[in-house]
Amino acid sequence: MKFNYYPDTDSLYIDLSDKISSDSKEVADGVVIDFDDAGNIVGIDIDMASKIIDLANFEAISLPIKSFAVRQRQV
Repeated sequence: MKFNYYPDTDSLYIDLSDKISSDSKEVADGVVIDFDDAGNIVGIDIDMASKIIDLANFEAISLPIKSFAVRQRQV
């Protein structure tokens, strides 16, 4: 799972899978779910993310995390 924040568009994309998106559905204003060919969720796109999510804090509770990395986007 990868969290990608794009400050130029203030959008947060959460990659849930490496599979390619073949369909998308807006489930709420500015929230789009991407699906693969089999109908599985592969990603979540949140527009205007900083207005609805506290992007300064990240907390993972009881996840079976094997690796964790924080990377800065190259400008």
